[in-house]
Amino acid sequence: MSADYHTICSFLYREARLLDDQQWDEWLACYHAQAEYWMPAWTDDDELVEDPQSQISLIYYPDRQGLEDRVYRIRTERSSASTPKPRTGHAVNNVEVLATREDQIDLRFNWHTLCHRNRKTSQFFGTSFYTLDVSGAAPLILKKKIVLKDDYIHQVIDVYHV
Repeated sequence: MSADYHTICSFLYREARLLDDQQWDEWLACYHAQAEYWMPAWTDDDELVEDPQSQISLIYYPDRQGLEDRVYRIRTERSSASTPKPRTGHAVNNVEVLATREDQIDLRFNWHTLCHRNRKTSQFFGTSFYTLDVSGAAPLILKKKIVLKDDYIHQVIDVYHV
C-alpha cells in the first residue's frame, strides 16, 4: 500500500467521519485486531502516566476486542453515558509523520471535538499518536495513544469524544 502523506491524512479524516456518523462497524475496521487504544491520565504533578497496566488511565483497551465491546454497549443502549446518543464533530489538523519503517508509520496530530448531548455542547481537544500498519491494502491502526489536554472533565468521556 502507498503510505504517502495524502493517504495518511485521508485515513485520519475518514476515521473521524465514521465516528461522527456513528458508523461503528466501519470505524472498528480501521483498527488492527491487536490494536492498543490508550488515553493516559494526568498525575498530580502534571505528567502523563506511563504504564496502562499499573497506573490509572482514562480509557485503555489492550486490543480491538475492548473497542468492540464498547461499541456493543453504545449500540444496545447499555451505556448510560451514551444515552441519548451524542452528536459529534471532529476536526483533525497538524498531521506529522514521525517515523517510517517497512510496514509501519508513526504519526501525531492535533484534534478538536465538539459534542452535543442533552441540549448541551461540550468540547475536547488534544494530541493523538498513532502507529499505523501499512502492510495491507489499507492502513490499520496498530496503536493509538490519546493525550486529552483539557483533562478537567465534567462528564464521562468515551471513544466518540476523541
